[in-house]
Amino acid sequence: MLIRHAADLSENDVTDQGLYRRRREFMTGGIAMGSAGLLGLPELARAAPLTTVKSAYTVDEPLTPKDAVSGYNNFYEFGTDKDEPAKNAGSLKPRPWTVVVDGLCAKPQRFDIDALIKRFPIEERIYRHRCVEAWSMVIPWNGFALAALLNAVQPTAKAKFVSFTTLLDPKQMPGQNENYVPWPYREGLRLDEAMNPLTLLAVGLYGETLPNQNGAPIRLVVPWKYGFKGAKSIVKISLVENQPQTSWNMINAREYGFYSNVNPAVDHPRWSQASERRIGDFFRHKTLPFNGYADQVVKLYTGMDLKRFY
Repeated sequence: MLIRHAADLSENDVTDQGLYRRRREFMTGGIAMGSAGLLGLPELARAAPLTTVKSAYTVDEPLTPKDAVSGYNNFYEFGTDKDEPAKNAGSLKPRPWTVVVDGLCAKPQRFDIDALIKRFPIEERIYRHRCVEAWSMVIPWNGFALAALLNAVQPTAKAKFVSFTTLLDPKQMPGQNENYVPWPYREGLRLDEAMNPLTLLAVGLYGETLPNQNGAPIRLVVPWKYGFKGAKSIVKISLVENQPQTSWNMINAREYGFYSNVNPAVDHPRWSQASERRIGDFFRHKTLPFNGYADQVVKLYTGMDLKRFY
């Protein structure tokens, strides 16, 4: 595969377009019948059950099959094709694991992942997941509000943004030996976005610990934004004063803005965002503003031109 300079690269460009389309067609017809068997994916480390409580966060839509959620992924640390993360993520060791929360806060801390899971009640939240590539899923995540963690470290008045840094270890993440992303993967949110009740730190899905290929042991889920905003395998969360750099924005700012709110009225420069293909469903769906979460988040962007602030 030819690796282009970062300025010329886009998320969709990393995968050969012909293979990408054929795989999408295959997944549309095959996932509902059980994608793991059809794709011949290897079994990774057995997921452990999580003690969870139901929450009010749900949608009245069919869930995407578990095998599809864990078998069709963007996680370039393990490969650029959709099935490669499930094939290659067995090298990741999600235990032991610590998450550092630092920066502009009164009580910076280092959290062991299992202690973190015990500290905050784990909820089931059923969210729509919308990829910038115009495919989507409905996923039952298990996790806790990012706001709970941030409140525990007490952000100072200077804190305006939250920066997320993921694991940097080419031995565990062989894709980091390639140069198509400035590793480690970075993401960021405005502090008020991070504190919104919808913003989730997920530690599982379908009632079990996160599969490696889905971002084990802890990842960010921001359901009103495109999926690449959901940093996986997080090791550091920092409260900062200035807007942090984010990986896809560093690669191609014209195509991947800092905000990247789901907006059917703002097309990607190379394809429409007006509709999406729901994985496991033959028909396309009309894309909803903010992925259907406008009532909960539109107030965050009062006075902003949402076409300009992509």
